[in-house]
Amino acid sequence: MSRPNYAEMAKQRIEKYDSGTVFGISDFADIADSKTLHMILKRMTDNGKLLRIMRGIYMKPRYSTLLKENIPPRISDIAEAIARSYGWSIVPSGATALNILGLSTQVPANYEYISDGPYKTYEYDGIGITFKHTDKNTELTQVSDKSAVIIQALKAIGKDNIDETVIRKISAFLSPEEKEAMIQETKHCTSWIYELIKLIYREEKNV
Repeated sequence: MSRPNYAEMAKQRIEKYDSGTVFGISDFADIADSKTLHMILKRMTDNGKLLRIMRGIYMKPRYSTLLKENIPPRISDIAEAIARSYGWSIVPSGATALNILGLSTQVPANYEYISDGPYKTYEYDGIGITFKHTDKNTELTQVSDKSAVIIQALKAIGKDNIDETVIRKISAFLSPEEKEAMIQETKHCTSWIYELIKLIYREEKNV
C-alpha cells in the first residue's frame, strides 16, 4: 500500500483557501502529525507559497497589484487562528469590541479577547494580541457572535457613559433578525446590561 502524499493533501486544501486566509497547523491535524506538517508548511513558506505569521500560524499571501506588495493579515484573523489551534472560544473585548461596532475609530494597539483558555499574550508586527481568561462561559458559548461583542462593548464603555448616540450606533449594527435573537439570548446578562440591550432592541421599533 502506497504511503499518503501528505504534502499534496495539504497543498490541495490550501489551494481552496481564499488569498489572505490565516490558518494554523491544527487546521491540518486530520492530514498528518504536527512534526510532518511543520516540515510541509516550512517548505511551502520557503517557496513563497505561504507567509509565516508566528510559530504554527500561516497565511496564504494576498498580493496587491496597486501597492505591489503582500497585504498584511487582519489581526482578528490571527487571533481566531490561534484560538482554533488551542480549541479556545473567544470574543473581542475592550477597545477591540468598540472598534468592531464603530464606537471607536482608533485602531487598537492591543487587540483584546476574552477566552475560556488561559491568559496569553502574543505580538505581530508590533501589535499585541491578548487573551484574557473568563469563567463566564455563557458570554462565550450561549450567545451569537454579534451579541457577545455588544455585551463586551457595553462593559468597556461602562454603565454611566452610555448615551442615546451609543444606543443608536449599536442598533444600526444589527438587523431586525439579529435584534430578535439578541433580546432572547442575553436574558442571563447582568441586569444593567440587559436593560441597555432592551433599549437597543427597541430603537427604531417604537416598542
